[in-house]
Amino acid sequence: MHPRQIRTMRELCAQESAPRLDVFLSEQLQITRSAAKKLIDEGRVTHNGAPAKASKAVEAGDVVAADVPPPRQLDLTPQDIPIEIVYEDEDIAVVNKPQGLTVHAGSGNWTGTLVNALLYRLQSLSSINGVVRPGIVHRIDKDTSGLLVVAKNDAAHLSLSAQIADKTCAREYLALCDGIFSQDRGRVETYIGRHPSDRVKMAVVPPNKGRYAATNYEVVERFAQGYTLVRFRLETGRTHQIRVHCKYLGHPVVGDPVYGAKRQKFRLNGQLLHACRLELTHPRTGERMSFEAPLPAYFQNVLNSLR
Repeated sequence: MHPRQIRTMRELCAQESAPRLDVFLSEQLQITRSAAKKLIDEGRVTHNGAPAKASKAVEAGDVVAADVPPPRQLDLTPQDIPIEIVYEDEDIAVVNKPQGLTVHAGSGNWTGTLVNALLYRLQSLSSINGVVRPGIVHRIDKDTSGLLVVAKNDAAHLSLSAQIADKTCAREYLALCDGIFSQDRGRVETYIGRHPSDRVKMAVVPPNKGRYAATNYEVVERFAQGYTLVRFRLETGRTHQIRVHCKYLGHPVVGDPVYGAKRQKFRLNGQLLHACRLELTHPRTGERMSFEAPLPAYFQNVLNSLR
């Protein structure tokens, strides 16, 4: 198997302090940090042509080569799960994911995911992310609804991944947040990593403990009952980024079972966070494309009740 070449992402060059090599590999290969460390310890990873250490910092322009063994074969079952495909051609598909649907299999959960639904509905998916996550270029949380793009071949996957890294793929979200935002617009810049005491959560951490994360926001509507509807635009794509940044601002997303208030006014099955807009360049034609998804009914009903 030929080593997969990974170059430091431009966002890392421009804004981020260099992470550890195992953290870098974990994010780039979308594997756990322990799995990345195992690859390094087994001698499967080189850093600028030399044997690598997990704690080594990755600098702008460095080249990391990882000899990744084939993923264990899993028999993922195509399943007739209702999903809304808002656009499809021979290279990409854009899906409006409903709340409650996990994007891909993991942790013993091999059925009932978006990937199972895609295997049923699409004739081909990219293979770059292996048999567990075919076609998946970026993810949104299980209880977050909205748009994500799926790659149907490897060339499309590489193009879309580069656009996300280069910040030319625009991703916008709407969220209802607790409390009243004092500013009409703003920008949050922090480092996000694993919570120091609760490994299920992410948190704002010191620079040497996490990855740079930037989120821009703009207030859409304020409600007298003490809530704010906010539009967020991601510059980076860290795990739970918007949810963590909302908590950091003191305005957690309404309905968030992990980062939100313990007592919720509304009967919800998850956070009121919706990926409402996606803009990208088509990997084959170069056409700039924009997609929008309206708020799901349960989200809109909450807004109507507040109005």
